[in-house]
Amino acid sequence: MQFTVTDAPARERFEARDETGAVAGFVTYQLTGSIIAYTHTEVDPAYEGKGVGSTLARAVMDDARSKGRTVVPICPFLADWLVKHPEYEGIVVRSTRKIK
Repeated sequence: MQFTVTDAPARERFEARDETGAVAGFVTYQLTGSIIAYTHTEVDPAYEGKGVGSTLARAVMDDARSKGRTVVPICPFLADWLVKHPEYEGIVVRSTRKIK
């Protein structure tokens, strides 16, 4: 199964959709200047185990890199995923004081 990931800025999230257009999962974010905090990842139970989370994680990180953004991975899923993908370390901040 293939998924397409697109930014939905009005909802402050990236959405993964299947071939029929159904939302399979999403990553929420807060954007402040060039800093993007990914706050939550959610996958619809019908799509669990089909790679939706990993597809979303790679898409949001590639998007941040292409836009020159610094990433704050608040979401535990994304933080764990990043441990296995050190190629993104250059744009990730691991500790913060406060995020509005």
